[in-house]
Amino acid sequence: MRTFRLVLIATLLAGGAPAMAGDVTPGGTLRAAYLGTNPAQAMRDPTTGELRGPAYDLARELARRDHVELEFKPIAGPPAVIEAVKTGDADIGFVAYEATRLGTVEFSQIYMLVRQSFLVLDGSSIKAIADIDRAGQKIGGTVNDSITLCMKRILRQATVVELQSNPAELSKALTARTIDALGANRQRLTTIAAATPGTRLLPDDLFNVPQNIVVPKDRPAALAAVNALIDEARASGSLQRAIVGGAVGVAVAPAGVKAGCPG
Repeated sequence: MRTFRLVLIATLLAGGAPAMAGDVTPGGTLRAAYLGTNPAQAMRDPTTGELRGPAYDLARELARRDHVELEFKPIAGPPAVIEAVKTGDADIGFVAYEATRLGTVEFSQIYMLVRQSFLVLDGSSIKAIADIDRAGQKIGGTVNDSITLCMKRILRQATVVELQSNPAELSKALTARTIDALGANRQRLTTIAAATPGTRLLPDDLFNVPQNIVVPKDRPAALAAVNALIDEARASGSLQRAIVGGAVGVAVAPAGVKAGCPG
C-alpha cells in the first residue's frame, strides 16, 4: 500500500486526479471478460471449485475499490473478448497483446508473461524449437491464438495448421499424425500431454506471450486506473501470489518489459 500512496501523492502534487476504479466501472457491476480456455488467466480450484488466478484477482480488486459486484465472464477466443469490450458488453477484457488486435480497444501495460512451446510425439525428430521450421512439417495451433498468429508470420518452411480449441481434437490431431507438433502455452500443453500418452513437451520456448487488460478506446481514465492497479499489484507482490500454485510457465512481467512474437 505504501507504493500506492506514493503514486497517489505524486499525482496530487502534479495537479491531476488519481485514477480510480470508478473510471473503469460505469455501471453498478464490473463486467470483466476473460479467455475461459486459458488457465494462465484464471482456473477453478479443483478442491473448492472457486476461481483463482491473476486475471480474476485483478478484476476482483478493481470491483472492490469501486464497491461494486464483479461479473467475471468466460469468453471463447481473443477476438470475442476484444469485441465484447469494443461493443460495451464488457468493461474490461483480459487478452494477449498482438499487433493484429490493435485499433478497436486500448491495451494496458503488460502484467504477465506466458511461455509458449510445443508438444510432440515421443518418437518425433523435433527435439527443440530450432527443429520446428522444417520443410514438410505441419505445425498445429488453435485459431486466433497468439502462437498461431506468430507462427504464420515467422515460419518459412513448415506449414501452419489452424485447429479448433478442443483438447480432445488437439490430442487426436497429434496422435493421428495430422500434425507434427502442437504449439500453445505450457499450461495447455501440459494438460493435453497428461491426457495423451506417448507425447513430450519441448524443453525450450518459442517466445513469451504478453498478457494485458483492454478497455474501450474512448475511456482514457479507465486505462490509467488499470495501469495504476497493475503497478501496485506488481510492487506489492499480489501478482506473484496470484501466480504461485497456478498455471505452469507463467511469470510476472517486469515494469516496462517488451515481449511478443520474435518476428
